[in-house]
Amino acid sequence: MKEKQAASSSSSKFSPKRLVLMAVAGLFGLGAIGVLVLVFALAMAYPNLPALDTITDYRPKMPLRIFTADNVLIGEFGEERRTLVHFKDIPDVMKKAVLSIEDDRFYEHSGIDYLGILRAAFRNATGGARQGASTITQQVARNFFLSSEQTFKRKAYEALLAWKIEKNLSKDQILELYMNQIYLGQRAFGFQSAAQIYFGKDLRDITVAEAAMLAGLPKAPSAYNPVVNPTRAKTRQQYILQRMHQLGYINDAQFAQAKEEPLKIKTDSTAFGVHAEYVAEMARQLVYEQFKEDTYTRGLNVFTTITKADQDAAYLALRRGVMDYERRRPYRGPESFIDIPGAKLDADEAIEAELAEHPDSDNIIAAVVLQASATQVQATIASGDTITISGQGLAFARAWLSDKAAPNRRVRRGAVIRVMQDDESKWLITQMPEVESAFVAANTEDGSIRALVGGFDFNRNKFNHVTQAWRQPGSSFKPFIYSASLERGLSPATIVNDAPISFDAGQTGGQAWEPKNYDNKYEGPMTMRRGLTSSKNMISIRILNKIGARYGQEYAARFGFEPERNPAYLTLALGAGATTPLQMAGAYAVFANGGYRISPYLISKVTDSDGKVLSEARPARAGDEANRVIDARNAFLMDSMLKDVVRYGTAAKAMALKRTDLAGKTGTTNDSIDAWFAGYQPKVVGIAWMGYDKPRNLGARETGGGLALPIWIGYMQKALKGEPNVVREVPAGLVQYGSDYYYAETPPGSGVETLDVGPPPAPEQQKERDAVRNELF
Repeated sequence: MKEKQAASSSSSKFSPKRLVLMAVAGLFGLGAIGVLVLVFALAMAYPNLPALDTITDYRPKMPLRIFTADNVLIGEFGEERRTLVHFKDIPDVMKKAVLSIEDDRFYEHSGIDYLGILRAAFRNATGGARQGASTITQQVARNFFLSSEQTFKRKAYEALLAWKIEKNLSKDQILELYMNQIYLGQRAFGFQSAAQIYFGKDLRDITVAEAAMLAGLPKAPSAYNPVVNPTRAKTRQQYILQRMHQLGYINDAQFAQAKEEPLKIKTDSTAFGVHAEYVAEMARQLVYEQFKEDTYTRGLNVFTTITKADQDAAYLALRRGVMDYERRRPYRGPESFIDIPGAKLDADEAIEAELAEHPDSDNIIAAVVLQASATQVQATIASGDTITISGQGLAFARAWLSDKAAPNRRVRRGAVIRVMQDDESKWLITQMPEVESAFVAANTEDGSIRALVGGFDFNRNKFNHVTQAWRQPGSSFKPFIYSASLERGLSPATIVNDAPISFDAGQTGGQAWEPKNYDNKYEGPMTMRRGLTSSKNMISIRILNKIGARYGQEYAARFGFEPERNPAYLTLALGAGATTPLQMAGAYAVFANGGYRISPYLISKVTDSDGKVLSEARPARAGDEANRVIDARNAFLMDSMLKDVVRYGTAAKAMALKRTDLAGKTGTTNDSIDAWFAGYQPKVVGIAWMGYDKPRNLGARETGGGLALPIWIGYMQKALKGEPNVVREVPAGLVQYGSDYYYAETPPGSGVETLDVGPPPAPEQQKERDAVRNELF
């Protein structure tokens, strides 16, 4: 009996029900212990969390920014491209787009979205589209303090940091941090920078469709980058628009419009609203000299002196001038060839890869030929569009469309060619130029640079021809010799013989020299004024021979020319030294402003990220007698003669501007290697140059008047639009006899009225007079 009771007691003690209860109790106990351990661990870890100074006193790395004088962004330098924007300045549509896809319960949770975690777990378990559950606060914690490793420890710290952030910052502050800090591809950090980079506009100006596109970037900036992966980016944008509609952030009409809105993505994400790449790089180098490594992290703002209107005019004028010249050169054939696969998908990939190796140059676009005949060419461009070229669009390359053309030069299937659209939007075949060019314009009163284009395409050639190209100025240097002669008693009316002249080796101290006029024509005695108007070489040489090469060299230094680059030989009369377009701008400004030396400068001021001025330009100005380098009378007479060059001489094309206050001088060097035009209106001086980086002949009959002058005209017709003509006052100390002016102390009959046109002096006399050996070539 006792044995039965014991057995019964034992079986009831370990009944299934009791076993389950014990198991549950055990699990609960273990869970409680786990929770206690976790709470203890978190309690121990919480005090060791990093301080929130980096977000409560948010000071991110800020790039160097370069602006025009009228506040147009033209350059940005630094590892991170970022523009801070305050919460109140972020448009509501951008906030809603981000919340709809990243954290629609942001304003309801306390840093961790438990409902979001359950929802994501359910979707992932049931085979739906995989979802994450990180809140915006967690992402802020991760971006500022943690690595991206996927470990339990890191996730725990992320949760703790999210709680801590929520206790110390408001929701709006957290969202502001997120929208300024998040990486969005193309080196863009924050939505303000991304709006500029992807759409070329301020964040406050974006549309619903654009906001949805930007909101899709945080999850995977590479995968959803509209520049690199436009199809995937569009798909995600459409999904975000749908989410915004479902959440009631946009109404039916907004949803319908945004879905269909075509987005204009900036395919060149480095481009800004104005082509001023050479200006931006020049400014960067100047600022780096002062601020060193702080240049790229301190958020410096650099304000240049150029204006958007002037820079646009200069850029377009230079590009047009170069392409006009290029159309006169022979077609050199395709840039390369590829074998196009038969399968469309493979063909598209091959073409896309090849075009990536031939980046577009603004409106000069690379294309791969699909079909070619003597009457029509079909080609694909980087956008994926197929274009057709026919008629006059084939004229430039017609000889290379023939079956008789060499296989390695013929325009055929697989050829990589260059195309552009004419004024009627018709496609035509062209080619990338080999020639280079430069243009700079500056204010004659203080030297502030209004426009600077250092070459045809900065992305192809970063060499700044305005500041770095030391080239022979040719005849554009002659005015400085003429100016020197006025100080030695000559006048614009002095008669000089335009006749051949020669110097033997004994006279020159070197080799014999027989200079010639450009056109090999000689007109006998003429006034200095006419000699400059017609750019007669013999006149300039005789003038320098009269006043002495050493004096000519020293006098030219007043204008900023370096004596060591302009040796004191008679060849100086023909511009055989070296100068840069920037140096030439400063020199010609002296004639324009009445005789004052000014120094062209680019940066007006530099501020920090808070707008505090760190440095500011204090330029030398015209009108300050301390800056005078030539007599006002000299400047007036030179201006008068240079006006005649425009009215009647080698720069007569400039009369198309229908102005009476233009002056300047063309320049073409020996063998047409360099082509110049240096000219001005009293308020602005402009210098245009064209030539090859590796000096070679520009072509038969190519001159400064035909190559550089059109660029100058193209700029001036925009820069001077609406500007009144300036009438120059005659300075005191000049007297007028007949149609010309003279220094009052050297009127006709007292000075040199006819330059000695006899044989050159003997070598001993020349050496004594000039104190220099003239080595000529």
